[in-house]
Amino acid sequence: MPKKKFLILVVEDDYNNKELAVKILKFFGYQTACAVNGEEAIEMIKKVKPDLILMDLSLPIMDGWQATSLIRKIPDCKDIPIIAVTAHAMGGDKEIALEAGCTAYISKPYCPKQLVEIIQQYLF
Repeated sequence: MPKKKFLILVVEDDYNNKELAVKILKFFGYQTACAVNGEEAIEMIKKVKPDLILMDLSLPIMDGWQATSLIRKIPDCKDIPIIAVTAHAMGGDKEIALEAGCTAYISKPYCPKQLVEIIQQYLF
């Protein structure tokens, strides 16, 4: 369990996937904020500065690749770890996500332990 109450922004348009991620994160002691698309994520970042972002790549309105690229241009957000999360683990997706500015990549479905381990790499 983290000693500091880290805030993780979960950017996910699928209700069930969002609720699962939030439940896992809260169980492990993290605070959460949520957005359902890239535009909403950027607006949310202006209100709260998350310690880490879980970014679904397939989003309506503005996808995760575009949102990540724009977030990286915000001076205060350059160093926030962004973990790309996607069910479309096609060849090359990881590389594209990393080129867009994501720090790491995890494919769905993931197990809770796997998610928390990757988060801990960047928050501790």
